[in-house]
Amino acid sequence: MIVISGTIDFDPAKAEEAIAATDTLCAATRQEAGNAAYEYWQDPHNPGRLRVFEEWADDDALNAHMAAPHMAEFMGAAGGFGITGIDISRYDVDNKSKFM
Repeated sequence: MIVISGTIDFDPAKAEEAIAATDTLCAATRQEAGNAAYEYWQDPHNPGRLRVFEEWADDDALNAHMAAPHMAEFMGAAGGFGITGIDISRYDVDNKSKFM
């Protein structure tokens, strides 16, 4: 399994626009083969930060997502968010188990 997690910092004045774009992206991405989780949400303590969390079955699924039209549409829209920083990491996970 592949986990993608991190943050995107942007102009807080663009929050409504950013959230609308991520809502559209998330809805389309959750329908993709190999996607187990796909979430973007606004940090409750920082209105200019999106939190990112994704789970993918394998590289093929992740690569197909990165080439999907809805991802290209989101990337185009993101150019208008006033992005000031991106800190997103990939984790290759061998095992997942229930914690609570």
